[in-house]
Amino acid sequence: MNNLKKIGLTAIAASLATVSANAADFSVSGGASMSYTSNAIVGIGGGANGNPWAMSDTVNFAASGELDNGWTISYTLGLDGSVAPTSGFEDRTLAIGLGDMGTITMMGQDGSSVVGSMDDKLPTAYEESWNFSGGPGTGTSVGNNAFKYSYGAIDGVNLEASYVPSTGVAAGGSTDIGITYSGIDGLTIGVATGTDDTVGAGSEVDEQAMYITYAYDAFTFGVQSNESDSAVAGADSEFSGWAVSYAVSDDISVSLAQTEIEREGDSANIDATTEHTAISASYTMGSMAVKATRADVSNAQGNEARDGEAYAVELSFAF
Repeated sequence: MNNLKKIGLTAIAASLATVSANAADFSVSGGASMSYTSNAIVGIGGGANGNPWAMSDTVNFAASGELDNGWTISYTLGLDGSVAPTSGFEDRTLAIGLGDMGTITMMGQDGSSVVGSMDDKLPTAYEESWNFSGGPGTGTSVGNNAFKYSYGAIDGVNLEASYVPSTGVAAGGSTDIGITYSGIDGLTIGVATGTDDTVGAGSEVDEQAMYITYAYDAFTFGVQSNESDSAVAGADSEFSGWAVSYAVSDDISVSLAQTEIEREGDSANIDATTEHTAISASYTMGSMAVKATRADVSNAQGNEARDGEAYAVELSFAF
């Protein structure tokens, strides 16, 4: 009988030890917002805009734990009401922390390539300057099941690499590398380069992105320069600009930005430069935030007949 008791107690102790070794931290957060946009891409010199009201809502789930060898596992998943008729989910990632060897992340959905994550790092109190007319388009469009690796064991330096598998029509996929330096107080420099071969043979795009931001007192200054060289005639583009933001207080911020996108022309299209000038502001009160932006746009999407101005206001709540 005593032996049976010992066996039973040993089994219970082993079970508890197993549970402890596999314990994980779970968290849930979320947010919801409603916004009004006066003018979007089709609206600036291009006609009616449709319903200007929009709602956004997401619930984010996160789980993390540590393995016996010291590695860490982190999983994230977003439940997005705006895509509920299809999958309903977004931002699915599985990250494996390899200790001093860095972190490898599988982006199951809605990830970003290294170049794509640096497409516009200019400081802003709300939206990017090009919000109403289309962005620089720098960086691979990531679908599902892509990979990213980061290594930050060097003080002030973070190295990244990403791979986006092909779409089925191009075997090369997309490969990017980048480096971010923040070893000087207030200063951040990021550079990334890559080749996008996810579209098809003969359509490869060589892409580069670079930015510098510097925070001094309540001000943050930034400059950005991107370049896309496409194998397709007339498809090259360059994005450049500057911005400055100012924290009026812990709750109020304002920003001003000027950017432009230069597009290469071909026999059917004339070169056209899209110019944006935008001012933004935000006010935070606890879990509530009110944000607004206004922009003047010339040659929206490279169309010389589409000049205009637009604004957007958003009320958001974090939970």
